[in-house]
Amino acid sequence: MRVKLEEWIIEADIISMQAAMEAGTITSEDLVQVYLERISKYDSITNSILEINPDALEIARALDRERKETGSRGELHGIPILLKDNIDTGDRMHTSAGSVALANSFAAADSFVAAKLRLAGAVLLGKTNMSEWSNFISSSMPAGYSSRGGLVLNPYGPGEFFISGSSSGSAAAIAANLGAAAIGTETAGSIVGPACQNLLVGIKPTVGLISRAGIIPISSSQDTPGPIARTVSDAAIILGALTGIDDKDSATLTSGNRFSTDYTPFLDESFLAQARLGIPRHYYQNLDEGRLAIMEAAIATLRNKGVTIIDPVELHIESNNWNNDVITYEFKKGLDAYLSQLADTVPIHSLQELIEYNEIHAEVALKYGQDTLLRSAATTLNEQTYLQKKQEYSELALSQGIDYVLDQHNLDALMLPGDVDGLYIAARLGYPLITVPAGYSVKEVKDSNGDSTAGPFGVVFSGRAFSEPTLIKIAYGFEQATHYRFAPQLDE
Repeated sequence: MRVKLEEWIIEADIISMQAAMEAGTITSEDLVQVYLERISKYDSITNSILEINPDALEIARALDRERKETGSRGELHGIPILLKDNIDTGDRMHTSAGSVALANSFAAADSFVAAKLRLAGAVLLGKTNMSEWSNFISSSMPAGYSSRGGLVLNPYGPGEFFISGSSSGSAAAIAANLGAAAIGTETAGSIVGPACQNLLVGIKPTVGLISRAGIIPISSSQDTPGPIARTVSDAAIILGALTGIDDKDSATLTSGNRFSTDYTPFLDESFLAQARLGIPRHYYQNLDEGRLAIMEAAIATLRNKGVTIIDPVELHIESNNWNNDVITYEFKKGLDAYLSQLADTVPIHSLQELIEYNEIHAEVALKYGQDTLLRSAATTLNEQTYLQKKQEYSELALSQGIDYVLDQHNLDALMLPGDVDGLYIAARLGYPLITVPAGYSVKEVKDSNGDSTAGPFGVVFSGRAFSEPTLIKIAYGFEQATHYRFAPQLDE
């Protein structure tokens, strides 16, 4: 049974795991144990796991007993889920945002996300490595690096292929089958970017769909947690478990009756026959030959499935240079608020104390410097100017961005390559994105950072606020028509 389980777990989806547990052929304890064994065996390749939940097996056993005695809580009962290291868990795991300054910090309570997962019966398997402070420490730090955990590597080409985004550990771990699924966070590309580069599905929800309470912040107007999984179905199951109103995050009040607790009814591939997609060619022009070919093939596939393709479409703000005044201001304010409530045993309680700590421990803490932290600490925006700039961003993006072009052409969504600045427009508005595997490029081309542009690649679908149901329909239809996802070859 053990050999069969080790083989079966590779690329197994949540529905299959749940069915096997209901049938009694496996238990949650079995799932946790086999993932722990895979982490021990293969994480040296990806460096994606920061720590294991020391109580994971005990939690799984308790959930197995509960299943026998009172039945299953639902699709996530007993499913092992990994969490990005900026998400609070009120247990024996640390929450550090990848920083050595918080290496010994324990959260006093669960984040909203962790609490919702526990309520759904998930096993919090461990914390994933990430770009330190969600890539908001240094402009020269490579994606996936943290002073606490080192550099996350792409399992499809360790040390060769780009890992992308701050949720890099969450993506690398799930791509390598070290957990059933993971939770990442995104400010601008940090869920969809790593998922795109690891042949995964990532959903960056509308800001306000899922509470950010208990998550180390960057931007109150752009941050959102979301699922990273191997299938659209898995991502949809997790998304539904995480939604809800939370009085600790006022952004969730905007979701009102526009959220769902079950997104699986939107796994409807027949929707493609009536879908209308726009192709913003501005964001395709810098793709290398291999990735452009992947995008053209994806467009052809969708057209063959009945999708009406409007090509090209133009967003009037395509060439805007976005400055970071608003995010810099929000980071300083949000981080000070988060750090101020940490235990007295933690060495830092403000952004300024973090900067000073890093300087004192520069040998381990500042491999790539901290110019981004310094810039945020030096921000001179006052509240009135901040609110004015924030409103200007939103109005511009609304009047000349996603809503404008969707309305102009009566579109359901836009279709973007998974590694472009076009994702930032959705980020500025707090709008949703979903990425799906689209192919694997074999062209060996180096980008400006020296990273190979060969390897896995995904397509991203972008829509207006709270259009997750429509985006899931499109993504699911594309996934079912292509099935580009395959597991990486891992050598011990």
